[in-house]
Amino acid sequence: MKGTHHPTGRRSRGPGRVLGLLLALVTMIGVTSTAALAAPAHQGSLPARLSLAASPMDTVAAMQPSWNMGNTLDAIPDETSWGNPAATKALFDTIKSQGFRSVRIPVTWTDHQSSSAPYTIDATWMNRVKQVVDWALADGLYVVLNVHHDSWQWIATMPTDHDGVLARFKATWTQIAATFKDSPRSLLLESNNEPQFNNTTDAQGIQYNDELNTAFHSVVRQSGGNNSTRLLVLPTLHTNSGQAFLDALAANMKSFNDSNLVVTVHYYGYYPFSVNVAGGTQFDATSQKDMTDHFARIRATFTSKGIPVYNGEYGLLAYPDSNHPSRVERGEALKFFERFGYEARTARVTTALWDPGTFAYLNRTTLRWTDPALFAAIRSSWTARSGTASSDRIFLAKSSAITARILTLNPNGRTFQGLWQGSTRLTQGKDYTVSGNQLTLTAAALTRLAGNRAYGTHATIEARYSGGLPWQIYVTTYDRPVLSDATGSTSGLTIPTQYRGDQLATMEATYADGSNAGPVNWSPYQEFNVSFSPDYSGDGLLLTSDFLNALRDNTQATLVFHFWSGAAVTYHVSKNAGSVTGTVV
Repeated sequence: MKGTHHPTGRRSRGPGRVLGLLLALVTMIGVTSTAALAAPAHQGSLPARLSLAASPMDTVAAMQPSWNMGNTLDAIPDETSWGNPAATKALFDTIKSQGFRSVRIPVTWTDHQSSSAPYTIDATWMNRVKQVVDWALADGLYVVLNVHHDSWQWIATMPTDHDGVLARFKATWTQIAATFKDSPRSLLLESNNEPQFNNTTDAQGIQYNDELNTAFHSVVRQSGGNNSTRLLVLPTLHTNSGQAFLDALAANMKSFNDSNLVVTVHYYGYYPFSVNVAGGTQFDATSQKDMTDHFARIRATFTSKGIPVYNGEYGLLAYPDSNHPSRVERGEALKFFERFGYEARTARVTTALWDPGTFAYLNRTTLRWTDPALFAAIRSSWTARSGTASSDRIFLAKSSAITARILTLNPNGRTFQGLWQGSTRLTQGKDYTVSGNQLTLTAAALTRLAGNRAYGTHATIEARYSGGLPWQIYVTTYDRPVLSDATGSTSGLTIPTQYRGDQLATMEATYADGSNAGPVNWSPYQEFNVSFSPDYSGDGLLLTSDFLNALRDNTQATLVFHFWSGAAVTYHVSKNAGSVTGTVV
């Protein structure tokens, strides 16, 4: 699989689909109010608002940072169908107050448009879209407006309905362009979200994408008004940053002889890490290289040549999700966001956080961040690097004597300044030592921090650096988890589990012949929350129907559950018709 991401459809959380195929903590963990988070950290160092007479590169730079109003006007069939409330002016007031300078407003037109010529868009829907766009513009935000899930609903059929799709695409943009031709040039128009075409090779897909981008450019430019010079945003095939896709778009754009163009790609990280599959539990060297390569290609192909790039969606595909157990370990996710901000700044790329709504980042009802500390870390990444460490967790086995533990510091250009527990500074030499980037916490300090050694986290310390946010370290008491026998059906098997302070990292599943067991047949490591899911509060571990139905009948599968402490627990599961049995090894 290529490291760059090219899914379609909505991003995780709530009802819907994803076709094919998101730090340090601040000390103010309790902050939840919008007012308390109103002023973004280091706001003064962000690009100042520029005149739209500035170059396209400078204009797109002034759009940083950006935010997606996901799963709202792009929801199917209606604005509130995917669990978010209808957009309000207050939503954009909040986004502006949080330091965002632009918003991307994805719109799906399909269910509000006739499916045959002349492909008329319902006036009520068009007026609603314009109302929402105008609210954002009134707040002084740049706005990116697009054609979104239409990409897989009808545009994808272009190989078998070429003329019909092209006619509908032109008619769609003719109507959108007419509606917004007099809107200020702080409105940008985006051709098509994550272009894809059924049953095609990449070469064929590139040809179709070029044809649609060309049609979009022609229709909008000919519509007059501010559209004659408005910045137009053009996607690569799949919005993938693979070099072949970037090169194809560069050639297509060159043919337009138009300097007011912006490239858009998306980035959701190295796929195994983004969804926790195939052993991708950490933001390791492979994941880091995938990110670095993404931005290096963009810089070499476009931004170094003065062509602006808008990374129209970024995040992790399955994180955060307050409705399900976290499949990406928090510290590893924080490292992803910290590095992403740095790489984007270095490549001069403007980035738009994909926010699917209430169960992820901004709760659209309360207008408060679901996880204020996570957002604070993302916000810090816009302007500054923060130091991290090899892990944000130290696990101490309750059944064993406490010994010294080592973490590797990742200063990221900062200087390590010490360890704190709350307002108390730990003593170097007594509580910890530092040799190069090796941080050693002494047995005496860890014994004190472990307290009564009840299962769970009872102490949090933080590594502070000369800049950026501190790195939280959770000192946790655990013992090897205990699983029990279980019986059930292919609709789901819940294994009674005593987690004893530990947390599940991943599960591998194999048969006796060494082949992989489960729906992921290319790796023994199955996908978190898809094949298996922990229930910490309910003392259970669920094997899902997806996983169980993929097992061979009358063949025992061996499961190994890997935990973040390093513990591994082996378990057997067998399926006989619709009956499933799990046994302790």
